[in-house]
Formats: sequence, C-alpha cells, structure tokens
Amino acid sequence: MKISAFAISFLCFSCAVAFVFAERSRWPISRAMLKMTASTAFVLLAAECGAASSDYGRLLLTALIFCWLGDLFLLSSKKVYFLIGTAAFLFGHVAFAAAFASEPTNLKAFLIALALMTAFGAGVLYWLWNRLSGIFEFAVPVYVAAIALMSSLAIAHSAASGSMLAAAGALAFITSDISVARDRFIGRSIANYGWGLPLYYVAQVLLAISAAQMDPRSF
Repeated sequence: MKISAFAISFLCFSCAVAFVFAERSRWPISRAMLKMTASTAFVLLAAECGAASSDYGRLLLTALIFCWLGDLFLLSSKKVYFLIGTAAFLFGHVAFAAAFASEPTNLKAFLIALALMTAFGAGVLYWLWNRLSGIFEFAVPVYVAAIALMSSLAIAHSAASGSMLAAAGALAFITSDISVARDRFIGRSIANYGWGLPLYYVAQVLLAISAAQMDPRSF
C-alpha cells in the first residue's frame, strides 16, 4: 500500500489515542479537534485507497462520510444531537451493507452470520430494553437490525473475496457500538475509553483500506 496511506492511518490512530486521553481529561476543545481530525483521516484514507474508482468504494466512502457526521454530532451529549448522530451512523451502516452487497457474497456464510448476529442483537436488546424509553424504544431496535445485516453481509463478502478486512472491520465496529450503548443507556464506563473508542477507529481504518482491494493501483 502507498506510503501516504500508511501516513494517514498513523495520523488517524495517533489522534484517536490522543482523543481518548483528552476525553478522559475533560478537555472539550482538544477532544473535538482530535476526534474530528481522526475521523477526517479515515475518510481521506478511503479516498487514498482508490474508493472513487469502484461502486464498492464509492458506497464505502459514503458510509464513512455518514460516520464522520455521526462523530461530529456525538461531540455533544444532548439528546437531540445524540439522535441525529445515531441516525447518521444508521445511514452509514446501510451504506456499508450496500457496499458489501454490491460485490460477490457467500450465501452460506451470510445465512450463518445472519442467524448468529440476530441472536446477538436480541441479546443486546434484552440487555438494554429496560433502560430505553420514548423514541429509543424504536430507534435502538432499528439500529441493532441494521448492524446485524451489515455485519452479516461483511462476513459473506469476506468469505467470497478471501480478504478478512471487511469482516474484521464490521465486527470491531459492532464491539465499539456496544460500548457506546453501555455508556449512553447503562452508565459511563472505562469500557468506552479502554476499548470502545480505539476499536471504532481500528474498524474505520480496516474498512477504508478494504477499498484498495478494488483498485490495484492503490497498492
């Protein structure tokens, strides 16, 4: 892969680590700047990896831009911005799912993954349900359904392509989402700082790099 792609990945991870420190230290301006720099980096990484050269890449880039918007809105803890941010991430998951579905997929892997992810999603809803109220009683199940479908298609795509980038990225993304849900609905925890936020950026970098599979010139 191009040296520039490695440099952008390094920038993303460096800012993500610094963002975690700023978040824990409650430095609002620093956390905002570091978070959005890290998020901008994964969008630029996808572009550098040739995302614009294929349907898969363009859908992937769209998904990452939605995630960038989600990151922006989730800088605020206000309910309205949390909802808007969640909606942006929902559209991001839909775009990721469309990207994976645009390429050959392994049907058997998809069905097995969908069954497992549906069971996992049901467990997550059971865990959260008593903490949900109002619009979240609708929004959270829809979001869980979207990530179950997205991750199942990612696994099916990886099984067909032989590359584990999409599957690894999707599963890391889901794990990160669990930490966000716990932080929002159960209570703030070291989990979000310790592994949730780092895994989110690992996920986005892996997904961004997967665009290079469709453009050999990116390697």
